[in-house]
Amino acid sequence: MLSGVSLGEIVRRIGPRYEQSHRLTRPQRRALRAISLCRTPALGGHLNQCSSCGFRHIVWHSCRNRHCPRCQAEARKQWLEERKSELLPVPYFHVVFTIPDSLNAFVLAGPRQIYDILFAAVRETLLVIAGDPKRLGARIGALAVLHTWGQTLTLHPHIHCVIPAGGFSLDGRRWLRARRKNFFLPVRVLSRYFRRRFLEMLRQTLREDTAFRSRVAHAEQLLARASHNDWIVYAKRPFGGPEQVLGYLAAYTHRIAISDRRIIAFDGERVRFKYKDYRDGDRDKTMELDADEFLRRYLLHVLPERFVRIRYFGFLANRVRSRNLELVREQLGQPPAVPTAEVEQDAAAPRCPCCHLGLMVTVEIIPPQPVQIIDSS
Repeated sequence: MLSGVSLGEIVRRIGPRYEQSHRLTRPQRRALRAISLCRTPALGGHLNQCSSCGFRHIVWHSCRNRHCPRCQAEARKQWLEERKSELLPVPYFHVVFTIPDSLNAFVLAGPRQIYDILFAAVRETLLVIAGDPKRLGARIGALAVLHTWGQTLTLHPHIHCVIPAGGFSLDGRRWLRARRKNFFLPVRVLSRYFRRRFLEMLRQTLREDTAFRSRVAHAEQLLARASHNDWIVYAKRPFGGPEQVLGYLAAYTHRIAISDRRIIAFDGERVRFKYKDYRDGDRDKTMELDADEFLRRYLLHVLPERFVRIRYFGFLANRVRSRNLELVREQLGQPPAVPTAEVEQDAAAPRCPCCHLGLMVTVEIIPPQPVQIIDSS
């Protein structure tokens, strides 16, 4: 097996064959095409030259597809810069909502419907339980991120929520802190409410969307099984402050199903990759899959077109976020947030890897080169 391979190399080798023998959605075909061309002459590039020693280096352009492991670092960096001024000087909680595997048939039949229901059920659960005077009695806000995978690329939809430890009083006049330092809301109460509302929303969607329902065999049996299972909602230990929140966001918001660093080897027929076994003490292990099965699992996590996987709600909802953040700081007696500084120009002109003195400046644009690509029609 060849070691140190990338997802792009695997897609270039088996993508055309896989696409001919499998029925794919348009977003899946687009993802395969983009990943196969990413950082190759097919997308063109630019020639950089050191301003000091004259060293030259070609940089091929990225595909910018959100499912490409090579293109997330820059998107993550820009997104995080925009979030710095939004962080509050309070602890943050991390709560995760997961749906059971017995509902995966519904996910495969209608991913957009299920993921929208998942976001809606999570949003309602947190806002209703936090607003209960017996709990926190506050209007909270949250950032929610959809992940659809497990460590071995199996289908495992869940939502990570990052939540400030408190909220506005119900009359909006003061900030209410979480009542206990290491406790936000009871997970058993969250779990049961989340299960009930998710299943109610799913049943309503099935009644209204007969085409969706027709794609799921034994729908009633699956719903009955899910209604009797315990659903997993868990809260991790709270973050200590804004810096730790940024570190968390950097790790989670733009993550995709698998990164190139987890792929160990590929021989044209089988792929070996690393994963963490959470059921065995978080041990690092390896798995080897047939290349077609590896690609099938990866494509399970290509999202529907224009689907938004990072969402805000509560007092952090997009339309009211800026004003509410100002109000929180006023109620906490904190100064206004400092606007996020623009990224320095030198960030676009890295230091020369040869002399380490000059800057690598673009001296020539290289047009896309004709190559054989995956047919995306």
